Amino acid sequence: MGNRYSNHKKIMSNKDSIFKFIICGTDTDIGKTLISSFFVRGLNSFYWKPIQSGIESQTDSQTVEILSQVSKEKMIKEAYVFTKPLSPHWAAEIDQKTINFDMLRLPKVKESLIVETAGGLMVPITRNFLQIDQIKQWNLPVILVCKSSLGTLNHTLLSIEALKRRNIEILGLIVNGEKHLDNPKTLVEFSGVPLITEFPYIKKIDSNNLDILWEELNIKNKLISLLNSKIS
Repeated sequence: MGNRYSNHKKIMSNKDSIFKFIICGTDTDIGKTLISSFFVRGLNSFYWKPIQSGIESQTDSQTVEILSQVSKEKMIKEAYVFTKPLSPHWAAEIDQKTINFDMLRLPKVKESLIVETAGGLMVPITRNFLQIDQIKQWNLPVILVCKSSLGTLNHTLLSIEALKRRNIEILGLIVNGEKHLDNPKTLVEFSGVPLITEFPYIKKIDSNNLDILWEELNIKNKLISLLNSKIS
């Protein structure tokens, strides 16, 4: 317990406002890439999607680059890009590729970094290694994205339980979607995990609207407050 937060100097510097987080989701298509874009834009951070499964339209890195409008140098190249939108272990097999875990080491950057995972926490990366195992090795705080609607209580509480069981730090929750009058409150009550924000449904997703939301929701100050509370 004594060293649980020993890596916070690596995660955040009050002087330089450097933040490093992992964006995870309770399911696929939960809004991780939108929320990642939100943080990359707001923090002017580097972005890394280590494993991309599926390239039918555009990659998540391309989406984040468009929405965040950060410099291209801050978009770190994926370690693996697979053709099919499947779990990484199967997508790799179909493409006849072997995942080398040395390629999944965290990039060494001296500025803020947002890492977006592929799919949910328990998605296999290989036949004997889950994504949550890789998250444990990265040793950065997790921001868990969940939906606001029916089904979120079960999925989110199970995800939180899996993270806690492995002593993975959860910085907080982002509830994504149409406002729900009870689910965010219930999630906090049962899990003890703080709510960073409720991210509303927006019709037009662009950098300007992300900027407006960033200020309205006071995200940066919330992050600093949450991280300081972990240290104290």
